[in-house]
Amino acid sequence: MENIQALVFDVFGTVVDWRTGIAREAAAFLARHAPAADPHAFADAWRQRYSPSMEEIRSGRRPFTRLDVLHRENLESILPLFGMTAASVPAAELDALNLAWHRLDPWPDVVPGLERLKQRCLTVTFA
Repeated sequence: MENIQALVFDVFGTVVDWRTGIAREAAAFLARHAPAADPHAFADAWRQRYSPSMEEIRSGRRPFTRLDVLHRENLESILPLFGMTAASVPAAELDALNLAWHRLDPWPDVVPGLERLKQRCLTVTFA
């Protein structure tokens, strides 16, 4: 361990609890636009679009695209699964919900764990 100078962590699922955070943020949105929808199913459907959209970038079929743009496209693509369309929801509400990915809570042990680790080496995350 003495030769390790830096530790790099994946963010989604490792450092933050994306599913709970997205479901929490989606709950109020769904209450207004699709009251029967399950916020966790909505979060899962949204996240399921992540890898396919990233593969388009990784494969070169699509040029670099900001993750916020991909999340927004993916959000719009799942709305019909829950009885909505992008046209049926105010754009400002979609914009606000899309930023939920910026407000994710860390897992309970992450902050103290990273604080301990950074006493010995550099710690960074990547998305």
